[in-house]
Amino acid sequence: MSQIVWVLILVTVLISIRGIKAPFFLEKYKFQVAAIVKGEKIRLLTAGFLHVDYLHLGFNMYALYLFSDIVVKYLGNLHFLFLYFGSLVAGNVLALWYHKNQPYYSAVGASGAVSGVVYSSILLYPNMSLYLFPIPFPIPGYLFGIGYLLYSAYGMKKQLGNIGHSAHLGGAIGGFVLTLLLYPQVFYQNKQMVFLLTIPIVLLFLFEKKLKK
Repeated sequence: MSQIVWVLILVTVLISIRGIKAPFFLEKYKFQVAAIVKGEKIRLLTAGFLHVDYLHLGFNMYALYLFSDIVVKYLGNLHFLFLYFGSLVAGNVLALWYHKNQPYYSAVGASGAVSGVVYSSILLYPNMSLYLFPIPFPIPGYLFGIGYLLYSAYGMKKQLGNIGHSAHLGGAIGGFVLTLLLYPQVFYQNKQMVFLLTIPIVLLFLFEKKLKK
């Protein structure tokens, strides 16, 4: 795995441990609508280095470990970082827009950034297959990508669980758009795949008002 990814994981782990052990630190840098609206825009970035517990942290870092190699292979280290942080901010911006009337809404986690990496890897390597417990057989990566976006949109609508579905969705969209910008060859190599992965994104914007009701 790329050294830059190891460094990213290490920094995230160290900052997250600090936040888990020192609640005041987490409160100061977490995503919170009211604080961001008042001008603390840095929280759009810092929230991605914080996690509520070790399970949350471990899941995100393991997903990053699994999918980052494909993105680094095609985009290189610098563009990978641009995509990672771009997806992180995109996820939190969508969360800010979606929860703008909920001033006390707060969240932490690298899920938006990791979602961007996952979606980018599927776009770059559409022939990948994924094993998802408890499904006993592999599923195509593109089906996972489409299903992930649709589930995130449904989760936003129904507010399922204590999960930042809007950040997941925004991060995935960020990863999709940035991959096309940074590696436009993918459009010519996999036009059908680009089209398939675009459908749920277009549907999201067409029906965004219904999502918020």
